[in-house]
Amino acid sequence: MSAAARNQALASQARRIYIESLVRGISALGKVLNEAAAQLLLQTTEYAVMVARRDGVQSWNRHGPAWLSGVISGLRHAAVYGIVETSTAAAASGASEQATMSLVDDDTIEREITASRLALAMMDKATWEFTDLRTRMQVLEKQDDMPAQDLLRANVVAKLVLDAWTRSGLAGSDWQMLRTTLHEEFSQLLVECYHETNRWLISQSVLPEVDLRPFIRRSNDSTPLASASAYVPGAGMPYGATQFGAAARSPQIRAASGFPDASAGAVVRSPASSQAEEVLQLLQKIVGRQVPAFGATAMAETVATRAAAVASETASRMDASSAPTQVEPMAFASAQPPAYLASRPAAPRLSAAIKHAQESLQRESVHAEGQPSAAPKLLEEIKTRNQAFKSVLKQAADTPAERATIELVAMMFQSILMEEHIPASVRVWFARLQMPVLRVAVSEPDFFATTDHPARQLIDRMGACVMGFSGNTGTSGAAGDPLEREIKRVVQVVEAYPDTGRRVFQTVLTEFEKFLDNYFKNENQTTRHGVSLAQQVEQRETLAIQYTIELRKMLNEVPVQDGVREFLFHIWADVLAVTAVRTGAQSDNTKQMKRAAADLIWSASAKVSREERAEVIRRLPPLLKTLRDGMGQAGLSVDKQDEHVRGLNNALAAAFTAKTAAIPRERLDELMDQLETLETMLPEGSEEADINELLVRDLSGHESDGMEVVAEGGSAPTPAMLAWARELQVGGWFMLDYRGRNEAVQLAWRGMRRQMALFVTPTGRGVLFPLNRMAAFLQAGLLRPAQDEALTVRATRNALAKLDVDPSRLLN
Repeated sequence: MSAAARNQALASQARRIYIESLVRGISALGKVLNEAAAQLLLQTTEYAVMVARRDGVQSWNRHGPAWLSGVISGLRHAAVYGIVETSTAAAASGASEQATMSLVDDDTIEREITASRLALAMMDKATWEFTDLRTRMQVLEKQDDMPAQDLLRANVVAKLVLDAWTRSGLAGSDWQMLRTTLHEEFSQLLVECYHETNRWLISQSVLPEVDLRPFIRRSNDSTPLASASAYVPGAGMPYGATQFGAAARSPQIRAASGFPDASAGAVVRSPASSQAEEVLQLLQKIVGRQVPAFGATAMAETVATRAAAVASETASRMDASSAPTQVEPMAFASAQPPAYLASRPAAPRLSAAIKHAQESLQRESVHAEGQPSAAPKLLEEIKTRNQAFKSVLKQAADTPAERATIELVAMMFQSILMEEHIPASVRVWFARLQMPVLRVAVSEPDFFATTDHPARQLIDRMGACVMGFSGNTGTSGAAGDPLEREIKRVVQVVEAYPDTGRRVFQTVLTEFEKFLDNYFKNENQTTRHGVSLAQQVEQRETLAIQYTIELRKMLNEVPVQDGVREFLFHIWADVLAVTAVRTGAQSDNTKQMKRAAADLIWSASAKVSREERAEVIRRLPPLLKTLRDGMGQAGLSVDKQDEHVRGLNNALAAAFTAKTAAIPRERLDELMDQLETLETMLPEGSEEADINELLVRDLSGHESDGMEVVAEGGSAPTPAMLAWARELQVGGWFMLDYRGRNEAVQLAWRGMRRQMALFVTPTGRGVLFPLNRMAAFLQAGLLRPAQDEALTVRATRNALAKLDVDPSRLLN
């Protein structure tokens, strides 16, 4: 077989593999959409929306199977006979030939828009896989580029999907109802199909390493490598690895689709973390093609070495930094840098140029201190000067890697300084971080390779605290004075220690996090009250769970009637916690509640003698009064109190008839001693995992005028959403859709075990979330970050877009 014939055969087989992967994935898609439709009916919403959803779900149940079969048959027909163009453009062309004028109907236009959005959503995640596949197919088929109606293109698949949707009888409103799930599933499916096809081509030795430079085309129909919001799972991953996504998370779908199951042992990552790392992977891949040394040095370290180094540094980084307002030089000199961060010192000329540029920026910004009106003009001057500095710095650089780093840092800060959600007076201070960050980026290879570099984290944390301001949030549009003063102090500390690299960034990052905790708790008038309430709730809930654990241990081998046992675990443990929080663990009130628990245990044990029964009757009225007082303090209604008292009366009646086991007097005395010293037995951390698992109590009883408690809404969160919820940092701004309000809120407090989170509105109303409920709201889109990405991730993505237009700027 000739080489041309072999290549054609490989291309045909690759297309068959691609089509079969699509068909398998679409066959499994019905189950996911059925579940999504069912979940919609379970969500509480307005009556009109609920009726519309019910009608839409009924329509989907009737016509969904026909749509699935229509998509599959359409794909198979197109694979054999090609695509018949039916676009609005073709219709307009035909009308022109007939010398007539006619309007395209609204449904056709709407379908074209919907198909375009679906295609964008698919390419948002499949850009890199598609680029590799397109390159390989161009080589095999000897084409300059794929035809516009090639079935490998996402927009062609999207049109087939929408055409089948219309033919099956489903309406546009039905699509909008399921749009989020459809976009997500088709995005993951297309990534998998491209990935599977690429992997097969590599197994056939077709371009194992793709070099895109000879194939760059600037045509209108080509998809840029770094288009807006490009999300590229798998960039830099070896072929054969499983992609991350909703489709990959379902073992049933993966089995039905024939994809390998690589979920066992996989680390659950949040979408935000995965997206940030994938942006950096894409950066490494693109820049590495222009500057091979850049990618090789940045990614040379192993994950294990990096983790060990970070752990070692974390253990020693803050030994000398207890005072957040004053930093001694020894705070940075005490710890040696980890082995994997062995610096590659910048050239002496480059170091001198960076120092000169930093001093110039400091002199310029002094004039704007305390004058917010002067900040916008100063920012324009800084942007102009930065261009001049960049040219000087590149001339002082010795290696292509240094010049590429200078360009990347400049593009990142250019994006940050143009971020209008950050007040201009604060952006001036961000501008002064450019040279310290450049110094770190030149000397430390992992700045552009990992998301956990402290310089990145510091910029992201400070940016998140001031990026939630906009004209429609009801805020003033400027950062508060204490927060702005702290950002100023942080920048000045970083400037004061130019030679300490990541250690100074790590130190001030930790200090900034401590400042935020104190700021929202004590200094911010809007959040102070809510944080205080949330801390009381956490203290009460944690104590209640700890009391429950210890009561379970104490009564494990004691013959206590089941009704009494459940009352002690579920009700009285909470009463003890409330009393301990309000009056102290050693107060008389708390001791009285403990004695009531011991009296209840004794009263519910078998009473075989007349004297014991008489003693129970004598003790019962004051015992019941104490029980009611305790339940009242814990917030139980009178009806609930009556219900519990009736249950306890039944237990006591069983004791009178000797139907329960007797408890020896010595064992009762031992129990009383244990109750008296209950606090000394509470775990200090060894049982934290148990407490976290048990912290699913109903918090709705803590709701008050100043704080709402989110006790319902959303569906069961996935592990990825739980990971995302745990990652949310204090200070970030979000949009919350809850109880008919869609408003801006700021994350003001996280519990000690990160099982609770408090969001505060600009008016001071607190909204308290348990962890699982917060993850459910994130999953449902009811809680959305004010900014889709961290500040440095967005800046890196913008830099990638510029590099896609002109990659040569890295070396010029």
